[in-house]
Amino acid sequence: MTDAKFYTPDFPRPAVIAHQGGDRLCPGNTLYAFQKATEMGVDVIETDLRQSKDEILMISHDDTVDRISNGHGRLLDLTYEELKKLDAGYYWSPDVGKTFPFRGQGINYVSLEDVFKALPDTRFNIDMKQNYPPIEEPLCKLIRRHSMQNRVVVASFSHKNTTAFRRLCPEVTTAADVAETRNFVLFNYVALSRWLRPQFQVFQVPTGSSGIPIITRHFIEAAHARSLRVEVWTIDDAEEMRRLISMGVDGIMSDRPDLLMPVVGRKSRIEVGGGGIGARD
Repeated sequence: MTDAKFYTPDFPRPAVIAHQGGDRLCPGNTLYAFQKATEMGVDVIETDLRQSKDEILMISHDDTVDRISNGHGRLLDLTYEELKKLDAGYYWSPDVGKTFPFRGQGINYVSLEDVFKALPDTRFNIDMKQNYPPIEEPLCKLIRRHSMQNRVVVASFSHKNTTAFRRLCPEVTTAADVAETRNFVLFNYVALSRWLRPQFQVFQVPTGSSGIPIITRHFIEAAHARSLRVEVWTIDDAEEMRRLISMGVDGIMSDRPDLLMPVVGRKSRIEVGGGGIGARD
């Protein structure tokens, strides 16, 4: 285990984790979304990380810009300055493509450093999406440069990525990767999970995979017995949120943090309505 301190004893349970800042409220993975989620009062902002042509760590889920912006091409073929000029709210729509209220509102791609500078007191869940070229070393250096070691938890589906990051940055909290989660589920199924020596502090998982349930009371109890948290993604239905909370999950990632806040008994600090938070003036 590490000396990572992201999950302090008083860390909220269940935690409200805004997936991409709340992607069903406004264009996700943008500084605008992160600022609104912070104003709302969420506990953590989940985001995704890739790299630009000039090796800047950029906030992006996709490896191309085509799906969300007015640009075309791979992030790895575009520089930071080129990405900053793209409209990252171009295709976001609250009504399945009838309207695009965030077009032309100055919402662009941002780097992780931009985000750290703008929101130094916010907690982030960072998913390393890029496998090659590797980004573990520049990510570790950036976290240390901005003294964010206790304000981030780093995740990846890739065991290679998580292993490399833990070796470079042992003071930072990490989530279980796919292989580690699979092993825990299998060992737990045959009552041998006590023999595992986890190098992570939290499971971040869907409710199930390939028709196989992951989130069960038995799984949650086994994780808690090892002092491991269980956070579930991506839940946008209030009844499902309540069901999972009643089972004992420690956090929920949601594109609708405005729905999750009242479910956990908290009130949003800003007004949210109509499935969105509106375009900027």
